[in-house]
Amino acid sequence: MKWISSSFAIALAFAFASTGLAKHADPDDAGAVFVMTNAADKNEVITYSRASNGSLREAFKFETGGRGSGGLVDPLESQGSLILSQDHSLLFAANAGSGSISVFRVEHARLFLLDIAHSGGSEPNALAQHGDLLYVLNTGGSSGVTGFRLHENGKVTPIPNSIRFLSTNTSGAASLAFSPDGRFLAVTERLTNDIDVFSVQEDGTLSPIAVNSDVSPGTFALTFAPNGVAIVVETGPAGVSNGSTISSFAVQDDRTLFPISTGVPTLGAATCWNAVTPDGRFVYTNNAGTATISGFSISGNGTLIPLPNTVQASNPANSANLDLAVSSDSKFLYSLNAGIGTIGLFGINKDGSLVNLGSIGGVSAKSGFNGIAAF
Repeated sequence: MKWISSSFAIALAFAFASTGLAKHADPDDAGAVFVMTNAADKNEVITYSRASNGSLREAFKFETGGRGSGGLVDPLESQGSLILSQDHSLLFAANAGSGSISVFRVEHARLFLLDIAHSGGSEPNALAQHGDLLYVLNTGGSSGVTGFRLHENGKVTPIPNSIRFLSTNTSGAASLAFSPDGRFLAVTERLTNDIDVFSVQEDGTLSPIAVNSDVSPGTFALTFAPNGVAIVVETGPAGVSNGSTISSFAVQDDRTLFPISTGVPTLGAATCWNAVTPDGRFVYTNNAGTATISGFSISGNGTLIPLPNTVQASNPANSANLDLAVSSDSKFLYSLNAGIGTIGLFGINKDGSLVNLGSIGGVSAKSGFNGIAAF
């Protein structure tokens, strides 16, 4: 999809040049990684150029035009506060402190701010996009989701009557995701241990809520695999050592969830985040309590099969490894290590095992960073 006109692109290019961030693209640049500062005074996105071998080079910093929540480690308690569009042409950021969302055009590691819009609620902490639909999860006040229509110039407009409230105002909502076919939108509620499913209507609004109880405790983040299976990570019961789990579900036409794999141990603690490889073969979890990463293969019917030894890699102690992102070629995995201020780099082998490729700085330790995206 062509998102902006030629004249608008020229204007943006001129505006960018006036910032003085004149760094030349490396011919080996194969992609990019983005992280969000979530700073309370001014939210920013830090960009990194990705080489074909998976290594990163810090490139630029861009203001979102909004404010983050601030805090120390994982203040948003969510997955998906910074996301790329399906075609990687746009980047969306949640500004929890100012109740707004930002839309950037993406050109490798360069960003061009296209729009800032009110989130339709307060304290937005996650986003999901499919086609010309963008939905935002608002956790403050009456927690719920709000829909926006994406336009070719990168602007967003609220969809009338699109607000849908969750099961309670204190749900601790942590993530939302569209199914690959765009038929469903799913939301996780940490404090109620529920998974909400909505059908997407022709006008972009959502059906009434269908609340599904997760049989495994500690529901946190949900991601859809390319085959349509919903994959959920659970932190596990309180007081249980390394009791976190991961589960998979099929979404039924009536918006109920049919369990496929439930409560599969990650062999880690505080498992809150997960990332599926774009080729749909593997899913990885970040286990913040043990500074480890676990891996699972995804069968054709959505069954989750632990990779040998389950735990595939370790970050340094006290990493507080939060969000995960996988490169668009399914070859590299990146971990936002908010506790020590680094991004962990890992190569993904053909069998799903991980190779530690080191780390890169540029992230301020214990300063509220949340959100990572990659292509």
